[in-house]
Amino acid sequence: MFLIHMVDSTIKKVKSNAANLITICNLSFGGASILATLNESYSYSVLFIFVAAFLDRYDGKVARKFNLESELGKQLDSMGDIISFGVAPALLMYENIMTDFGMVGMILTILYIACGAFRLARFNIMDTKGYFIGLPITVAGTFLTFSYFFTKLVEPQSYLFLFPILSILMISTFKLKKV
Repeated sequence: MFLIHMVDSTIKKVKSNAANLITICNLSFGGASILATLNESYSYSVLFIFVAAFLDRYDGKVARKFNLESELGKQLDSMGDIISFGVAPALLMYENIMTDFGMVGMILTILYIACGAFRLARFNIMDTKGYFIGLPITVAGTFLTFSYFFTKLVEPQSYLFLFPILSILMISTFKLKKV
């Protein structure tokens, strides 16, 4: 009887923390991407960001399904997102392209991260049921990461436009319907 109660209690705990566990996995893959970039394992870095994007897609769905939405979960999700879709893609592309542009490359990379953080902070304090305001950082980060596959095909100078465009789109005030 004790064992059944213990198993039932454990299942309830896992269920109540499922969304946060998925978010922590998202954050962990973002951190792994950063470490892979620092070790010049760029293919792994890209892979880890895409895994983080997959996990990010489902943490909110799990929270809603089990009625587990919370302020803690919302804040944790934003912290995971700034790492996985802000810092990780920015560092990946900085190391691959933006270092060629010296201080300008550094400034644009920092601008991207700062705009992503601003966008997440704004999201956390606003009630935006049914829509996003500005480009979600997950979309910007995934797009920036996907552009890694085209670094040999496009002129490096195009990133001098891509970084600020994504930055501006994240902090803009256009509304985008949630899917």
